[in-house]
Formats: sequence, C-alpha cells, structure tokens
Amino acid sequence: MTSLPTRPSREPGPETGDAIVDWFATAARDLPWRRPGVDAWAVLVSEVMLQQTPVARVEPLWREWLARWPTPSALAAASPAEVIRAWGKLGYPRRALRLREAAAAIAERHGDVVPASVPELEALPGIGTYTARAVACFGYGQRQPVVDTNVRRVVARLVHGRAEAANARASDLVDIAALTPADDDRAVRFSVAIMELGALVCVAATPRCGACPVRDRCAWRLAGSPAHEGPARRVQKFAGTDRQVRGRLLDVLRGASGPVDAAALEPTWDDAVQRSRCLDSLLTDGLVEQTEDGLFTLP
Repeated sequence: MTSLPTRPSREPGPETGDAIVDWFATAARDLPWRRPGVDAWAVLVSEVMLQQTPVARVEPLWREWLARWPTPSALAAASPAEVIRAWGKLGYPRRALRLREAAAAIAERHGDVVPASVPELEALPGIGTYTARAVACFGYGQRQPVVDTNVRRVVARLVHGRAEAANARASDLVDIAALTPADDDRAVRFSVAIMELGALVCVAATPRCGACPVRDRCAWRLAGSPAHEGPARRVQKFAGTDRQVRGRLLDVLRGASGPVDAAALEPTWDDAVQRSRCLDSLLTDGLVEQTEDGLFTLP
C-alpha cells in the first residue's frame, strides 16, 4: 500500500475529506468506468480519453473501443490507421497512438495485464504521473493522491483561500494527504470524490458554493470569495488554430479509401502556409505518412 505524504496538522483535515466522500455517495455521476467490475484496462482507456476532453464526448467512444479492443493485446494488434480512424473527432489524436504503444508494452512486458504499481505504469509509453496514479487508485483500489486541474482548484479555495490554483506543485500531494480520510476504502473514494466536486460544484468561472458540502470550512468562502489577483486565465480557443486545421486534414484521410494527393487536401483550409505547416506536423507526429509517389495516407 502506497503511503501518502504528511504535513503538520491544519484545517481543513480528514473530516473534510469524509464530508466530500459522503456528498459523493449521492451526487456522483453514473459514469461507466466507475462501475463495479470495470478492469484497469478500461480505466486506463478512460483516463487517456478524458484528458482535455468532456465526459459527454468520451463516453460513447469509450464503449466502442472496449467492445472492439477489450484487452491491451487486441489494441496493440490494430494498425495505427485503424486506431486513428476509431479515435474520430475526440481531439489530440496522438493520444490514440500513444495508447496503442502503451497497450503493446503491457502485452509484451506484463502478460496483457495492466500493471498495478505507479512506477511500472509511469514506465509505459505516454503515461504520466497523473494517469499512473489514477489507474492505480481507480483501477486497483490503491490509496493514491490523484491530482488534476479540478482537484487543484478545490484545494486552492478550500485550503489556501485562493480563487484559482497555481500550476502543479509538489505540495499538491501534501495538501491532498491532509484532506484524505484515514480509512483506506474511503481514501480511494475521496480521490474520485474531490475530482467530482471540482467538476460539478467548485467549477472555475461560477462556483456553486450553495451546493458545496464543505462550504462552511472553505477558506476562500470564509474570506469573502476574493477575486483572483494574478494574470487572467487564458481561454483556449479552437477556431483558426493549427489544431482545427490538423483535424480537418485528418478528417479527409479518415474518410478516404486510399492515399490522396495534395490537391485533395487543399479544400480543408484556405491558408496554404498554415495548411502545409499542419500537414508537416502530422507527418512528424506519425499521424500521417507520405508514399513514395507523394500521396498522403494514414499510417
């Protein structure tokens, strides 16, 4: 069992974590990867898909992927082109290829079973600290601090009285440890419960403080909900970005029955310089290949 870091006693403490767990018991969304019997492979697929992507877009695709590739070896046996096509419009398609690489490593190194230890999970291609801890916690029921953007925002307000969270810091794990219930089973539920609190209640722009189960001990609310004093949060745009252009180029290749020439890609975007740059980046990322006769295709 992995031990959590500790710090000197301060409020809020484990009883706050218990209150969040109790709230989660009735407020949690019914998401398929949270249900009993879902294995660590299914959890891993969900975590990769959920990165920077809304739940509503992930859920149907997650079901399709698990039906098509129920084991790591099944995904590893698929071609990159199949995987990219199946990823569809989920966004950030390099995640699909990295997940396939991780699946191949799991099949080869771990007998087709997702490893349970954080170090072994972190050693897989494309799997970072957050995903490794999430799979160990949600897939194997381990007591692990799992810190994402939602969790950092809750901690910033609840513990530190700040409207917004700073960038990821080592002290995040200490903050979470101070809030985690002592009971191991409740500690595992707390890891997902505090994420849910950040996703549903302690949201970025308009927090629903009236619905918060720990509003009476929130340092930010008790301080009068002071405004953020740092630079304004950057709102990530999509229209006109290279991400949009790359997506349109991939749409053409996903729908094509074979390799296409450059002329078939021209209608995707009027700016030829940006279109060319994005096509080059797709080639560099291994999401597109160019044939010997100069045509373009999925790998």
